[in-house]
Amino acid sequence: MAAALFIFLVAVYTANGREIASYDSQPAKLAARELLQRGTLTLNYVVGTTPQLLERAPFVAAADGNYRSAYSPAPSVLASVVMFPFYATGIVDIRAPLAASLIAKTAASLLTAGAVVFLLLTAAHWTSSSRALWIALAAGIGTGYWTTVSQTLWQHESAALGLSIAVWALARPVELTPRTAALLGIGLGLAGISRAQLSIAVAVLLLGAFATSRPRMAAMSAAIVGAFAAALVVMNVRWFGHPLGAVPLLESLHPTVHATEGSFRPSLDGLAGLLLAPSRGLLIYSPVAGVALAGIPLALRGGRRSPISWCAAAAVCQYLFYGSYTVWWGGHTYGPRYMLDVLPLLVPVAAAFVSSLRLTPVKRAIAAAALAWSVIVAATGAFEYPNERWNVDPRDVDRSHERLWDWSDLQIVRCWERGPDPMNFRLMSRAAARYQPPTEN
Repeated sequence: MAAALFIFLVAVYTANGREIASYDSQPAKLAARELLQRGTLTLNYVVGTTPQLLERAPFVAAADGNYRSAYSPAPSVLASVVMFPFYATGIVDIRAPLAASLIAKTAASLLTAGAVVFLLLTAAHWTSSSRALWIALAAGIGTGYWTTVSQTLWQHESAALGLSIAVWALARPVELTPRTAALLGIGLGLAGISRAQLSIAVAVLLLGAFATSRPRMAAMSAAIVGAFAAALVVMNVRWFGHPLGAVPLLESLHPTVHATEGSFRPSLDGLAGLLLAPSRGLLIYSPVAGVALAGIPLALRGGRRSPISWCAAAAVCQYLFYGSYTVWWGGHTYGPRYMLDVLPLLVPVAAAFVSSLRLTPVKRAIAAAALAWSVIVAATGAFEYPNERWNVDPRDVDRSHERLWDWSDLQIVRCWERGPDPMNFRLMSRAAARYQPPTEN
């Protein structure tokens, strides 16, 4: 079942034949290509051939004298590992004009599909195989895992894989063993260095490991996470001269880019918007997630010895963190980008909650309708975003925040009105995988 799910998801994620890139995601795929082609994570050659890239904040002149990505190199390294067999066998010629986009799309699709497979295995600990499969499908094709995480290389795909591995290792009916403790540490370490914002969830799950298992096993997990964190800090200091790397630089841009002051300010707008904003709310784009949210109160009552309680607590803490972020809507995107980080934490909660329910015909019909809407909305984004130009038309949403609550101009509806993106199937051309040398006249 896991293998079949993986194959199905990769087929779905790549069906649109294009990368859905963002302003911030570009350095990751270019660094992955540089690592494969030249054995370096620097972007010196890239900006040398395309100096215009230096106008973009994610391309940074680092303290070590090299041009680098402002974001963690972990996704680029992971993508190069995933893509190496395609490169070594000649299936993909990374000199091709669209090779970087093909690397981003392929790696993100494979990593996201792998994450959902671990979610299936996690759900199967707490409910039947058939219900676990439906939960995994809901996460895989009924959320932004399809429209955002699997569509480009940046942070989310690597963080999703790491967190899914960690949740699978921790959220089991038995205590940690040396093998699962190691996997918990590796998963949390990967999630944390790929996306530093997940440090909140990482810390809560580590506390959960100490509360639910033998201290020695939890200490092993914590030591591995510490090693990942230390490696990132050393690299940041060496490259950027700061333990947080280029994060302070990116955060300083909020007043000019997002029309906000500072990075954190608890507000009802953020907390409510992550769930209910018409063009960003999780329950608007993926109402099927409501099943997991409904199970949080029950999960939290499980006590300190329950791994599901710790997953629920991590989800709540991460949600409060993102709800307090001044740019809670996630910039130019489709749907609730930040809440996608919470999905792996909600899967064991959903599985335990569904297992405790008696599914009447009415409940089945409601669940089916929620899943159908979620899949339709996700497919809409995969094939039509950003052709609708909702984020910038009629005004940039990063500066006109009132648009986030405008029910008369929904991003989903705008997508339906504008139709498929003209870039669909672009990566299915020869230019994506083959280099054509210039011909002499």
